[in-house]
Amino acid sequence: MALPKEPRQKMINLMYLVLTALLALNVSSEILNAFKVVDKSLVTSNDNLNTANNTLYTSLEGKLKDPMTAEKAKPWYDRANQAKKISAEMDAYINDLKSELKKEAGEHEVEVDGQKIMQFKEDDLEAATRLFGNGEKAKNKGPEFKDKLQEFREKMLGIDPSIAKEFATTFPVDDMNTAKIIGQDGKEKSFTDAYFHMTPTVAALTLLSKFQNNVKNAENQVVTYCHNQVGAVKVVYDQFAALVGQSSNYIMPGEEMEITAGVGAYSKAAQPQVSIRGTSSPIGPDGRASYKFNVNGSGSQTVPVSVTYTKPDGTKESKQFEVKYTVGTPGGAAVMPDKMNVFYIGVDNPVTIGSPTGWDKTTVSMTNGAISGQGSSRVVKPANMPGQKAVITVNADKKSSNFEFRLKRIPDPVFKVGSGKVRMPSIEFKSQTSCRAELENFDFELRYSIVSATVYFSGANFPNVRTASITGNSIASLSTYINQCGPGSVITFDNVKVQGPDGQRTIEGKSIALY
Repeated sequence: MALPKEPRQKMINLMYLVLTALLALNVSSEILNAFKVVDKSLVTSNDNLNTANNTLYTSLEGKLKDPMTAEKAKPWYDRANQAKKISAEMDAYINDLKSELKKEAGEHEVEVDGQKIMQFKEDDLEAATRLFGNGEKAKNKGPEFKDKLQEFREKMLGIDPSIAKEFATTFPVDDMNTAKIIGQDGKEKSFTDAYFHMTPTVAALTLLSKFQNNVKNAENQVVTYCHNQVGAVKVVYDQFAALVGQSSNYIMPGEEMEITAGVGAYSKAAQPQVSIRGTSSPIGPDGRASYKFNVNGSGSQTVPVSVTYTKPDGTKESKQFEVKYTVGTPGGAAVMPDKMNVFYIGVDNPVTIGSPTGWDKTTVSMTNGAISGQGSSRVVKPANMPGQKAVITVNADKKSSNFEFRLKRIPDPVFKVGSGKVRMPSIEFKSQTSCRAELENFDFELRYSIVSATVYFSGANFPNVRTASITGNSIASLSTYINQCGPGSVITFDNVKVQGPDGQRTIEGKSIALY
């Protein structure tokens, strides 16, 4: 599995976001909220990078244990762990700066709705200046932070000469000894003045999150490079689980029942041994055992199943199951959902109803909903009572049977643009003309359309957060801002409203980071 590299994300554009939007002493709540949106996107991006980095470390560890790649993996495994340590130390240092900054902004504990939370003055223009500046009462953290960033860059590039050669010009953390920061007046500014002088607390915290993002990107680049010197990611199935299935849980006398049993992923390496009803069952080509028999009797029945398999560490493990089913009696009735064992509110739910006595002697009724249709093919329209149960009663030849079904709300669709990923190449995003709301892993063929959404453009190429809106699935109206987007831009779709067969609702939006 190939993992994408993080591109260099420039800090200068985000610096303009701070300096141009916050010249006035009274900072508006809209600007503060905009910084919170950007900070949330950066935190999400950092979490995604952590996940990608952990996958690489796990893969390298596996290659170290594999005799075929151990020798080649050892030096690059050590270099990757060195990068991990350097990155963790820098990340912890920035987290400490965040804590100190909140304290400078008067962080204190308050009680809201019975819960104790920490609050600080988000629009404090002096806190960052006191912490990072070098005045009489300042703590001089700005120059120290700059030196730490330079030290981080030199340590990471110094892990191996080939790493320095590969990333000398594309490393996400700039060379602080040569980088120049030019203000809007065209004059060069110091690191501290450019980023933290008279900067509101919430904006300074966002900047620190951005520096953390650069650190995580740098770690990902170096570790990906180390991993590629050994080979591509190898996904190893390191957990197994016994699985047992049955062809039906309600069956009539004389009909055939089939029970299947095996091991999750059906891995031959697990060497499963299956016993059904005390009899050993052979394993098929797909890694499962199959046992067929004709049922008899009536009422509830149980079949014991035992599965023994070899775990990745070579030890054996056994699991016991009881397959339960019910044998019906002639003259009874059965209800079988066509989709699943629940009814969804707001849509037609098709069901098939069986009656052994003929429909001239059968009646069907329902609670918490309405059922329509004739014969075995019916349609259920549940009441708007999520979490409750609906009961279908089938009266066949004066013998009643009740069947319970859960009532559930259709799950929220997922907002998507293009591939739907939270990280996307800028060229891919700029080619998109529409957005959509998709129901994922849902059995009904339903469509939702976008009604409206608020869109924020921030990060690279946007000195100030830009706000726009859409009505419908088209994003063509955003073309002016979309054309300005580039690597490092963040586009946030918020307050997304959609229309579906069950009415209108608001769903979770999405932040897309471009690279």
